Amino acid sequence: MKLFGCPDCGAPLFFSNTDCAGCNQPVAFDPETQRFLIGAMPCSKRDEIGCNWRAEPGAAESRCRSCAMTEVIPDTFHGENRGLWAEAETAKRWVLAGLSRWGWFGNRDPGARPVFHLLAEDTPTGPATVIMGHDNGLVTINITEVDPVARITRREHLGERLRTMIDHFRHEIAHFLFLRLAERSGFHANFRHVFGDEQADYAAALERFYAEGPAPDHAAQFITAYARAHPHEDWAETAAHVLHLTDLLDSALAAGLTGRGLPEPGHDAYAETDSARLLQRAVRLTIALNHANRAIGLQDVYPFVLSLPVRRKLGRAHEWLSCGPAQG
Repeated sequence: MKLFGCPDCGAPLFFSNTDCAGCNQPVAFDPETQRFLIGAMPCSKRDEIGCNWRAEPGAAESRCRSCAMTEVIPDTFHGENRGLWAEAETAKRWVLAGLSRWGWFGNRDPGARPVFHLLAEDTPTGPATVIMGHDNGLVTINITEVDPVARITRREHLGERLRTMIDHFRHEIAHFLFLRLAERSGFHANFRHVFGDEQADYAAALERFYAEGPAPDHAAQFITAYARAHPHEDWAETAAHVLHLTDLLDSALAAGLTGRGLPEPGHDAYAETDSARLLQRAVRLTIALNHANRAIGLQDVYPFVLSLPVRRKLGRAHEWLSCGPAQG
């Protein structure tokens, strides 16, 4: 993610800012140009959930590009759900802004957009079961996991190394992007060569995974234990990690971090076409960030070791995602 400047006074702006601290002007982020504007019509959800994006021209209810993708919002019968919803939408905007750097879901993207149902477990009629997932373009997100206690408890229970709202959005949107990429001639054959046959029985594969647990040698071939469950999950996990690593590198360079083997600050990681070089630089960065976090007892920023087969999958996923949507 870039760091931004106020178009009026030049003061620094961060991605979630709604106002400039330097001149007190209200600002709105334009995902199409990746910059903040003054005087643009704000999203109609600005006051309700703090959305700081500009309204899309002609959008229903004057919503922004991101909020317009949300078809169902959580029941806000009490303030906690509203706060969880607001933070979930912030995570979604971050993920969509990154994807738009490659042209996905922007003005020049002729393809379909995902639809989001953001649901809470806490409802007026009592607890509800919310299963996150993707179903033919519909992404369901459990906003209860915005709460750090709920999220960390589930991460530990499931034995996961990484579980964040940004990770959830990237994983589920990756499932949707498979549908978009599958429209291209020859994609299925290439996909099966890298990830396996996506036509394998999905329900049976998940049932087997949850019954037997991950194989002890999964790290040799898969980015996570869950990636081994089915080729679709291998793709979604791998694609999400492509987005993690690209954005980690881009954000660090935007903040002025550099070092041996890294490009100069300000380098656009999203413009990198050499997948192997991108991964090499991102891995070097994560090793440094992990080392710094350990100095004060924090969890590693990126707690993964990437085997050569996993790097090859990451490289292919990066090639497909970074080329953006097909035109025409």
